[in-house]
Amino acid sequence: MSNTLIHNEDECKYEYHIDDHIAYITYDDQNGNMHLTETQVPEALAGQGLAKTLLEDVLEEIRKANKKAVAKCSYIVKYQEKNPEKSDLFA
Repeated sequence: MSNTLIHNEDECKYEYHIDDHIAYITYDDQNGNMHLTETQVPEALAGQGLAKTLLEDVLEEIRKANKKAVAKCSYIVKYQEKNPEKSDLFA
């Protein structure tokens, strides 16, 4: 599945627009630490691994910006625990 990541700076969200749905991760930029506060995938798109793909795209954008992610929602906390090799992306 290939989706285009959209950075909606006005709403502090990274989004995928798929059909009539929006999957997103919200954030709060605190001095270069991107506090990832919520992950939402519409029910119609659930169970396809979309949250993981979205998160990995967001982490890549954060890395490119020389910032660090801070897990503030349960999904991202679990991802961080299951993927210790990605620890360099988190503050």
